[in-house]
Amino acid sequence: MPQVTHSLFALLAGLTALWLFSLYKNDVSIVDRFWGLCFVALHTFNIATTGWGNSRAQLAWILVTLWGTRLSWHIHRRNQGKPEDYRYQKMRDRWGPSFRFTSLFIIFWFQGILAWVIGLPLWLTTREAGLWSLWDGVGVLLWLIGFLCEAVGDFQLQKFKSNPANRGRVMDSGLWAYTRHPNYFGDACLWFGFFFLGVGADPIRGWLFAFAPVLMTFFLVRVSGVALLEQSMAQRPGYAEYQKRTSGFIPWPPKR
Repeated sequence: MPQVTHSLFALLAGLTALWLFSLYKNDVSIVDRFWGLCFVALHTFNIATTGWGNSRAQLAWILVTLWGTRLSWHIHRRNQGKPEDYRYQKMRDRWGPSFRFTSLFIIFWFQGILAWVIGLPLWLTTREAGLWSLWDGVGVLLWLIGFLCEAVGDFQLQKFKSNPANRGRVMDSGLWAYTRHPNYFGDACLWFGFFFLGVGADPIRGWLFAFAPVLMTFFLVRVSGVALLEQSMAQRPGYAEYQKRTSGFIPWPPKR
């Protein structure tokens, strides 16, 4: 257990440096660009301190690096040249001058601790080298489905927004015809995939980490993802009709 605790301290140290940079930029939105890389850093630390672990841990490292790098690059491209995210602007107004200091705890360290908790199934793959099982296959399959949903959904939305003719319109084609949030669904799906890799590593203790993907899904649906986006999109013309015919999270054929 000391190993995984050390990884938390290392991550918080890195996020503290990022916080100092955010003070210079006067923009805490940069933390979002490093969300995926937090998991890459955590698993890299854990696997490196165990001599690069075993084949399951190495597979998990490849998968989390592909996901985390793609997500961080996508958010970087999306936010480049834009002002601070409106969510953080509201927090800045609420906290006043103290926000510059408190943002270290309520944003940077909070996200670091959250990433550490959600990433515990990845840590388990470095501790155990059980035989490959059906759970590993389920984990890889869920990761693949989730990664494709997230990556394809982001690509389709980016392409849609890049067309000036779509300004003010609602994206309702491709994966977005089956769920209003294919990227968030994909994110949740692949974290259940990582969880099942942990179960494959240790079928007994692995199930104790079921809270990790559940917590991630809760945040995606109720806190920072779906709930906020639905609220901001509610007044857009055509969105109410889109809500009526399209599943809110799990992909499903649209209602006629």
